[in-house]
Amino acid sequence: MFDLKVIHSVLNQLEEERGIPKEKIVEAIGIALATAYKKEYGKKGQIIRADFSAETGGVNFYQVKIVVTPAEVFMTEEEKIENGGEVLEGAPEKEVFNPEKHMFLLDAQKIKKGVATGEEIVFPLEMKADYGRIAAQTAKQMIVQKIREAEKISVLGEYGKREGEITTGIVQRLERGNIFVDMGRATGLLPLEEQIRGEHYRPGERIRAYLYRVEETPRGVFLRLSRSHPKFIEKLFEMETPEISAGVVEIKAIAREAGSRSKVAVHSKDSHVDPVGSMVGQRGVRVSTVMSELGGEKIDIIEWSEDSKQFIEDALSPAKILKVEIVSDIERLARVEVSEDQQSLAIGKGGQNVRLAAKLTGWKIDIQSPQGEPIAKADGEHVDVAETIETVKKEEVL
Repeated sequence: MFDLKVIHSVLNQLEEERGIPKEKIVEAIGIALATAYKKEYGKKGQIIRADFSAETGGVNFYQVKIVVTPAEVFMTEEEKIENGGEVLEGAPEKEVFNPEKHMFLLDAQKIKKGVATGEEIVFPLEMKADYGRIAAQTAKQMIVQKIREAEKISVLGEYGKREGEITTGIVQRLERGNIFVDMGRATGLLPLEEQIRGEHYRPGERIRAYLYRVEETPRGVFLRLSRSHPKFIEKLFEMETPEISAGVVEIKAIAREAGSRSKVAVHSKDSHVDPVGSMVGQRGVRVSTVMSELGGEKIDIIEWSEDSKQFIEDALSPAKILKVEIVSDIERLARVEVSEDQQSLAIGKGGQNVRLAAKLTGWKIDIQSPQGEPIAKADGEHVDVAETIETVKKEEVL
C-alpha cells in the first residue's frame, strides 16, 4: 500500500534531524489511517484502530468493542427517548448502549472465555477496494498533524531541559523592538523589556541570552529569552568561575539595573577561598569577561554576610559607612550614618547605589548625617533624596 523506501527515508530523517522517535511516527500514521477509514466507512460510535507496519508497508483495520455490564447499567436508545433524552432525576447516570461500540458481557463470553467487563473484543475489518484518494488525503493531513504534535513534544523535551541556562542563537528579525532568534528547532523571543538598554542587533548576528521559560503556543514552541534577568549574570559567572561550578563559591543575591550597574553578593563555603577574588579573577579577567558580554555594565562584587549590619555596610560600597543601626527587624528597616564627603557616593547617581544596596540586602535603608539629618531613603525600587543633598549636587555641577 505504501512505498517502503519513502517510509523508511522519512522515518530516518525525522528521527535524525528532528529527534522524533520512529515509534511515534508509526503510531501517528496508524491513528491517521484509522481516522480516515472511519470517516469514509465507519458508523456512529465505532472505535476503529489501524495496525500499520513500517516493515511491510501494509495496514490492517480493526473494530473494537468494549465489554459492558448488563442492561441495568446501560440504557437503550428507546429508553433514552422515553425519558425525554435525559436520565430521570435521582436515577444513576446511564450511558446509551451502542452495539457498534459496546458488547454485553454474556455475548462477549461466547466469543472469548473469561472475559471481564471493561475489556475489549477486537474484530478484523476488510480492506475496502475504493480506499482511495479522499481517504489517502485525510490520512496525509492527519499524519502531518501528528508529526507536528510529536515534534512539538520532542522540542519541549529538549529545550525544557535547558530552561534556566544560557543559550545562543541567530537574530532572525526585529519587530516593534522585539527580537526573534533562530535557536535551531524553535524560535526564541527576546522582548524589548528583557533587553539590555543601549544594545542593538541586526539580522544574522549571534546573540546569547538566558532561557527563562519554554512556552507552548498554537503556533509552536517559543523560547522566552532575557539579557536583563539577574540570572543571566549568575550563569555568566558560573561559566567563568570554576569555584562556582565546584560548589565552593555561591552567589547569594543579585541586584541589577541592566545595562548600567549590578551588585552581586557572594559567599565561600571554604574559609581558604576568597569568594570576591574568585569572581574577579587574576587582574580582573573574569569579571571583565562578564562585563564585556553585558556591554560594559558595571558590576560590584561584595562578600555576603549573615550579619545584617555588615552586609548592609558592604552593599553600600564603594562608600565608607560610619555606622549601621537596625531600626526594625520586622519591617527590615536600617538606619545608616554617613559622613558628608561620602553621602553622594553612598546615594549614587540618581540614587542607584543605595537603591541597589536595598534590593540586594532586602532591607529598607535610611541614610542620615552624623548630626541625624535625613539624607535619603531607599526600598529597592524607589529612592527619596533630601532637598539639601539635591541642592549640594546642583551646586557641585554649577
